[in-house]
Amino acid sequence: MELLLDTANLEQIQKYVDTLPIDGVTSNPSIIKKEGKIDFFEHLRQIRQIIGKNRTLHVQVVATDYEGMLADAQRILKEVDDQVYIKVPSNEVGFRVMKELKRQGIHITATAIYTEFQGLLAIHAGVDYLAPYYNRMENLNIEASLVIQNLAAEIKRVHSDSKILAASFKNVSQVLQAINQGAQAVTIGSDVVAQAFSMPSIQKAIDDFSQDWQSIYQDSYIHDLS
Repeated sequence: MELLLDTANLEQIQKYVDTLPIDGVTSNPSIIKKEGKIDFFEHLRQIRQIIGKNRTLHVQVVATDYEGMLADAQRILKEVDDQVYIKVPSNEVGFRVMKELKRQGIHITATAIYTEFQGLLAIHAGVDYLAPYYNRMENLNIEASLVIQNLAAEIKRVHSDSKILAASFKNVSQVLQAINQGAQAVTIGSDVVAQAFSMPSIQKAIDDFSQDWQSIYQDSYIHDLS
C-alpha cells in the first residue's frame, strides 16, 4: 500500500513526512486554493524539496482544452522536474491528452474518476495511477468499494502496471474499505489522518501505561534510571 497526502500545506506535509510512512503528495486546484494566492511553481518546488525525489508528486492541469492541457503539463514539468505525475481529468479531452503524454513518456495520474467505465479506460490507456473519488461516488449512490474491486480485478486480469490511487475520503473507514477492495494507493487529507489517531481508547491506553510506570518509578523515565 502507498500512502499519500492530499494537501499542499507545507507545514502539514513536513509534519507527516517526519512522522508517517508517506509515499507522496497529491494536489488539485481546490487544494491549492486553500493556500491562498501563492507563487504556484515555487510552492511546488518547496513541496518537492520536503518530500524528496523518492516520493511521488501529483499536480493537476487546469486548462480544459487539448492544447492547453498539454501546455500546462509541459510548464509544470519545466518548472518543477520531469518526475512529476501529471493529473488529467478523465473526460473525453483528458483521455486524448493522456494518450499524447503517454507517447512522450510522461507520468500520468487519471483523476476525477466517478465510474467503473472511466477507470477501465484509464487502465487500458496505460496511466500510472487512476484516482477514483470514493466519498463523492458514495454521495451519488455509486458503490465505490465495488468499483474499486472491479478495477483491481481488471488490472490483475490484463497484467497492467496501473495503480488505483483512491481519493476523496471523509473518514478512515472509507480508506480501509478502498484498500481492502484492492486500491494499491490512497491519498488522504490531514483531517482524515487526524481522525486515525483521535480514538479516545488510544490515549487512555497511553495514560494507563504512564500511570502504572509512575506508580513504581515516579517521574523517572527509562533513560533516567541508574
